[in-house]
Amino acid sequence: MGPRRKAREYALQMLFQWDITHDNIDQVAATFFQNQEEETPAVADFARALVTGTVEHVEDIDRLIQRHADNWRLDRMAVVDRNVLRMATQEFLYGKETPRTVVINEAIEIARRFSTQESPQFINGILDSIKKELER
Repeated sequence: MGPRRKAREYALQMLFQWDITHDNIDQVAATFFQNQEEETPAVADFARALVTGTVEHVEDIDRLIQRHADNWRLDRMAVVDRNVLRMATQEFLYGKETPRTVVINEAIEIARRFSTQESPQFINGILDSIKKELER
C-alpha cells in the first residue's frame, strides 16, 4: 500500500471517530497518532491535512454531496460512506494536486476495504457526479 493510500485510510478512521463523537479534531488526530508511533511524517502530515481540511469545510462539502446524493440524506448514509465522500470531496475542492479520477479510485478502494459490498458503486456514482459538476 502506498503512503497516500495509508494516509487516506488513517484520515477515514479519524473522520469516523470525529463524526461519531464530535470531539475536537486536533485531539482526535493527536490520540490517533499516539498509536501510530512508527508512521512517517509524510503519511501523518497528509492524513492530518485531509482531516482538518474536511472538518474545516464540512458544511460546504456536505451541501455539495447532498446535491448529488439522489434520495439519500447524509445522516442516513453509513458513517464510513459519508466520510469517504467527505474526504474525497475535500480533495476535489481543496487538494488540487491529485487528479480527481485518482481521488475517486482511491475512495472506491477504501470503501471496498472498510464498508459494504454496495458502497464502492454508491460512492463512485456520487463522486463522479460531483466531478462532472466541478469540471463544468
